[in-house]
Amino acid sequence: MKRLLALLATCATILGLTALFSPQAVAAAGCKVEYTVTSQWHGGFQAGVKITNLGEPVTGWTLKFAMPDAGQKLVQGWNATWSQSGSAVTTVGLDWNRTLATGAAADIGFTGSFTGANPKPTAFTLNGVACTGSVDETPPPGPGGGTPLDINGQVQVCGVNLCNQYNRPIQLRGMSTHGIQWFSKCYNGASVDALAKDWKSDLLRVAMYVQESGYETDPAGFTSRVNGLVDMAEARGMYAMIDFHTLTPGDPNHNLDRAKTFFASVAARNAGKKNVIYEIANEPNGVSWTAIKSYAEQVIPVIRAADPDAVVIVGTRGWSSLGVSDGSNESEVVSNPVNATNIMYAFHFYAASHKDAYRTTLSRAASRLPLFVTEFGTVSATGGGAMDRASTTAWLDLLDRLKIGYANWTYSDASESSAAFRPGTCDGGDYSSSGVLTESGALLKNRISTPDSFPTS
Repeated sequence: MKRLLALLATCATILGLTALFSPQAVAAAGCKVEYTVTSQWHGGFQAGVKITNLGEPVTGWTLKFAMPDAGQKLVQGWNATWSQSGSAVTTVGLDWNRTLATGAAADIGFTGSFTGANPKPTAFTLNGVACTGSVDETPPPGPGGGTPLDINGQVQVCGVNLCNQYNRPIQLRGMSTHGIQWFSKCYNGASVDALAKDWKSDLLRVAMYVQESGYETDPAGFTSRVNGLVDMAEARGMYAMIDFHTLTPGDPNHNLDRAKTFFASVAARNAGKKNVIYEIANEPNGVSWTAIKSYAEQVIPVIRAADPDAVVIVGTRGWSSLGVSDGSNESEVVSNPVNATNIMYAFHFYAASHKDAYRTTLSRAASRLPLFVTEFGTVSATGGGAMDRASTTAWLDLLDRLKIGYANWTYSDASESSAAFRPGTCDGGDYSSSGVLTESGALLKNRISTPDSFPTS
């Protein structure tokens, strides 16, 4: 069902961060830097660096700092080009984050090694200006601070529902990225802030295409970028759905070895997190349920070996329509379910194309299967055409009533009516004002930003 835009591919990698220790603000008269050690182990560490520009807008930036201990070495960096000479470390912005408006921020990070002490770096400069100023900013809420992740904690499947840490059914509502190989510039600190704070989203689905200039072209880079977005969502109290976005070819078994490699890596890396949900095959098509089930039963154990508690979502036949788009229905899944626990099944729809027959199937299946609408659009299955407000509203009302979670396609500025933002939005820094939203974006923001009322007892 995916409508691909042949856009300029952006090669940007990111590995992202979560707060383990509180940030040290090495602030700025033209810039501010917050340096955070996010994890540390024997002889190694991971750190995040948030750069905030407090001066005039810049197009092209270079951040420099000094490692204060001779035993500290840069191993690998992300979200910038990194190099080290002696104790001096230099980072240069990439095409997609090289422009920093006044007040804008860039999130970068690196892994390092050390042999002695591991003190924090000093003497940060941005384009030669010492970072010694400050900004007024509200720190993200800590535990109990009221974010979806704070309240719900580790989610799991109970019966036909997704349940929170209190074993109560919940509905997660959010947005899906477009292909991160084409729209990487849409996913940065400002846009994810807007999703969490203005949209009040519970969920960010990260669509990592496997083909279409995606994962198969740079497995390490795309894995790193996905992990970075997981961390960005976690830092803002949102869940992250890692979408192994298989589309063409439609048989997920074509990518079985890639899937095992990818999920072994991301599951091991994110096993300690409570915000990760794994979607192992986006839209199987032209393939039987038996083949999809076989794929799932080979990939799920790979995830479980590293991350036994996370929810896994399995794609279904007919572009994840429970077979409806192939003239079938949910009965094949009900009678022959995947042999695994703590799993859900994906359902996709496009409101202008998929109406009563699809809603009837979903309603019937919801009493027998745990379902998650991991992708849907307000328009036709092509991703274009006029928004169908009546059908979209009927769908969302149904999902709310059944407590079925959803992610809308897409949180992007693609030149298609399914996109939430007007074309060109991601070239700037405004993701919050009504003027940047499409008709679809305005409708979804209005629905998602209503209170969740998550049960806690």
